[in-house]
Amino acid sequence: MFDQPNPAWGYGISTIDSATNTVLDTWYPEPILGSTPENFDPYLIPSSLTRKEGEDTLRGVHLVGLTTVIDCAAPPETVADAYLRLHLLSHCLVKPNSINLEGIFGILPLVAFTTRGPVSPEFYDQHRLELQKAGATITSLDKFGPLLNYVTPKKVRIADASRVRLGAHLAPGTTVMHEGFVNFNAGTLGASMVEGRISQGVTIGDGTDIGGGASIMGTLSGGGKEVISIGKRCLLGANSGIGISLGDDCVVEAGLYVTAGTKILAIGSAEGKEVKASRLSGVKELLYRRNSSSGAVEALPRSGDGTPLNLALHA
Repeated sequence: MFDQPNPAWGYGISTIDSATNTVLDTWYPEPILGSTPENFDPYLIPSSLTRKEGEDTLRGVHLVGLTTVIDCAAPPETVADAYLRLHLLSHCLVKPNSINLEGIFGILPLVAFTTRGPVSPEFYDQHRLELQKAGATITSLDKFGPLLNYVTPKKVRIADASRVRLGAHLAPGTTVMHEGFVNFNAGTLGASMVEGRISQGVTIGDGTDIGGGASIMGTLSGGGKEVISIGKRCLLGANSGIGISLGDDCVVEAGLYVTAGTKILAIGSAEGKEVKASRLSGVKELLYRRNSSSGAVEALPRSGDGTPLNLALHA
C-alpha cells in the first residue's frame, strides 16, 4: 500500500524533557508534502522558531528547533517523524490511510498535555502544586495531543477541543459538536456534521451527518482489519452504529447497529433475500432499518437525493 516513496518535510520545534532527554512533542507550523528544495540546508532553521528555543524550568523542558525530512511510505522512526505525519493529516495535506503510521504507538511517549504545554507525567506528579499555581492544569494524559494545540483548521468548528486528536483530518465545512469525537488517521473528506464517534482509519464523505451517540468501528482495540468508509450525503441516526462501509446516499435508522455479521433482509427482489451485512458493504442508496413488527433488520432501496445538511451550519 505504501510502496511508492512519498517525501515530506518541515521546520519544527521539539519539547524535550530536561531530566530524561525524551522528546515529548514536535510542532510544525507549515509542514510540506514533497521533496526539499534545491540547495536545501537542514541546519538553516527559520528565526521564527529559533527565537522560541530555550529552557522552560516551570515544565522541566527545553525547546529545540529542528528540520525533519521523511518518507511517508516508510514507517515512522522518531517522535519528530511521527508528529510530522500527524501534522500532514491535520493540515489536510494527506488523507487518512494514505501514509505509513505503522508502530506509531510504540514511538510516541505518554505526555501530560497541560494548559501551559506538554510536560512529562513524572515531572507533573512531582511538581503538581507549583504547576497548578502557575495555571498549568492537565487537559489530557495521552500519546496524541488535542488537534487544536497544534493546528487551527480552516472553516472548521470544534465545540470541545479535547475530543479531536492531532492527526484527525477535518475538511473545510466540518462541524464537530460537543459529544463528537474524531481519532487520528480518520476524519471528513468534505463538509460534514459530527455528533458521534469517528474511529481510527474511518473516513466520512461530503454532506454526511454522524448523529448524536452514533459510532463507527475502526481498526483499533479489537476492531477488524477492514477499513470502514462512509460515502457522501449519508445519515447515521442517533445512537446507531456500523461495522461495514456505506456507499453514497445511505441511511441507518436511529438505534440500529449493523455489524459485518448482521443478518439483513434485502428488500427489493420478489423473494426478499437474507444476506450478511458484509455483502452489502459499500452499496449505495440503501436504508437500513429494523422492522418494528418482525424485528428483522432490513435494507431497502431509497432515492439518491441524500440527506441535506443545514447549509448555514457548514458555510
